[in-house]
Amino acid sequence: MSTFKAHINIMPLEALLDPQGKAVTGSMTNIGLPEIKNVRIGKHITLSIDAKDKKAAEGMVEDACKKLLCNEIMEYYTFELEEAK
Repeated sequence: MSTFKAHINIMPLEALLDPQGKAVTGSMTNIGLPEIKNVRIGKHITLSIDAKDKKAAEGMVEDACKKLLCNEIMEYYTFELEEAK
């Protein structure tokens, strides 16, 4: 059994409006950064997994994302997995 650490990023689908990102984009001009555009705001989640190998850990992360962490109607996810030190 090994311990793995997952870094998961969940973002709104590109086709959908991101109200938080739009508000932050609009505020960039107010703070003197009009060059910054198209801000998208999402979530970053880290978690630890005890699994027999990396493939098993990847399957658990996929399950967690699909069943709980990500609403795939409005969001998509990516993740990186590393063996914990």
